[in-house]
Amino acid sequence: MSTVFVVGSLNIDQNIRVRSLPRPGETVRGSDATYSPGGKGGNQAVAAARAGAPVKFAGAVGDDAHGRRILEVLAEADIDASRVRVLSTAATGTAIIAVDDRGENQIIVSPGANSGLTSDDVDAGLATLMAGDVVVLQLEIPTTLVRQAARIAKNAGAFVILNAAPAPRQLDGLLDDVDLLVVNEQEIRVLADLAGIPGDHRQLVTALPPVLGPAIVCTAGAEGSFTVLDGGLVHVPAAEVAAKDTTGAGDTYVGYLAASLLTIPRDLPAAMKTASRASALAVTRSGAMESIPWHHELPASVPSPALVVPN
Repeated sequence: MSTVFVVGSLNIDQNIRVRSLPRPGETVRGSDATYSPGGKGGNQAVAAARAGAPVKFAGAVGDDAHGRRILEVLAEADIDASRVRVLSTAATGTAIIAVDDRGENQIIVSPGANSGLTSDDVDAGLATLMAGDVVVLQLEIPTTLVRQAARIAKNAGAFVILNAAPAPRQLDGLLDDVDLLVVNEQEIRVLADLAGIPGDHRQLVTALPPVLGPAIVCTAGAEGSFTVLDGGLVHVPAAEVAAKDTTGAGDTYVGYLAASLLTIPRDLPAAMKTASRASALAVTRSGAMESIPWHHELPASVPSPALVVPN
């Protein structure tokens, strides 16, 4: 059976609610902190598993209570975490997340054990990779390892998805073996600046693939998500929901997208539609990993994808 392989980060999230996000130099009062498993890699793996895909994960945690809790959650989602290395030399990665009353967030990430991931870990994590599998990558681990994982996947005939988050400071071959790039509005503008191409996110979804190489899906919050198919801009609207916390919404989207492409590899708009349904439900809940829905919880539908012909 085809499998989603995730190589990426695992963090413990320290969550604090605030009335409004602090401005530079400002101190605001928040709620008591709560702790929950997260990390972009972990979130995306859990999303793919809850979407119904078989998932294998390669990453690293510290030999501490946070690391043990993360491994428990991965096991509860039926993820093969046998290639998650437990380090005695580093603490589990930490993300400090502030969420305001509108559901918007600010996130600071301390990599911890994620920085201890090695080339050998990547090789071991992808050792059983086969043609037809999907590999999901992000940028909370060293970019050298991301490039290595993408190259292994490409050579094996797998489909490579890169969520370019946090946005890269330089490209340097990062996209050479990537089939699909998933970015939000801010991240696509960073990539556009690196490529020297102007435009808003809708224009960039069309303009960037011929320059960067991979196809692009751009998520734009309440505006929905966009890609290009046969030269036309495809828009998948977002469902209208009352957002409680947007933390993890993008990761939910990526994980569900990967799981959907595993079963319908040539139907990107349909996969985007499923991913939109999942992320819309996730933002109505608090937290990252714990907000990710199971596939049986998804609402019946969102509006069908619309083809928008560029002017």
